[in-house]
Amino acid sequence: VVTAEEEGQKGIAEPKAEFQIVQSGKQWNLSKVDVDALKAEFQKSPYKNIEITDLRAFIESKLEQMLEKNVTRIDFAERYQNIVDRYNSGGSTTEIYFEELMNFGKDLSEEEERYIREGLTEEELELFDLMKKEKVTKAEEQALKNAAQLLLKRLREEKPSVLVQDWYRDQQSQIKVKSAIEIILDQNLPDTYDRPAFSQTCDKVYGLFFERAIQGMSWAG
Repeated sequence: VVTAEEEGQKGIAEPKAEFQIVQSGKQWNLSKVDVDALKAEFQKSPYKNIEITDLRAFIESKLEQMLEKNVTRIDFAERYQNIVDRYNSGGSTTEIYFEELMNFGKDLSEEEERYIREGLTEEELELFDLMKKEKVTKAEEQALKNAAQLLLKRLREEKPSVLVQDWYRDQQSQIKVKSAIEIILDQNLPDTYDRPAFSQTCDKVYGLFFERAIQGMSWAG
């Protein structure tokens, strides 16, 4: 649980601000926060800046972690920056700013658990998001989920192995990885993905594995 508190000058303790955000175990659970109740408490608090600073620190830390796990979440970073910029430019009051941060935090928490709702692992979700076009049908969504799952299985479990150690350093190994990606996606992407869309998707997926391998992600080799 995070609380905002401040001590007075010369050792005289001032009352603690009663600001709390629900925490489940070691992880924040902003999806279950009562925004209206916290908003009412915030309006009465004498330590609004401290509370906002605490909330922003948590959001920024969580956002950084989530971007590291899924490169497609850049829109969350842009949305957060817009909230901050609007407040800094005088476009919103402190109370509205707090409410927007709380709502953003709830959305961030829900996004963090989306892989569960989608029936995927976090690695599969990143691939699914990367391959997904702006508008897809339910059948296409399922096909993309299958493609993500089968691709990871092929690259990580099946023989002959292609994600050998430091594969990204060797040109022949790079070709094998890209070829394996193209074979799986050619077999499993929805039929609505024409040749340009297929090539673009393969390039994005290969680029993701290449970057993850450089970063030392074990699932990328």
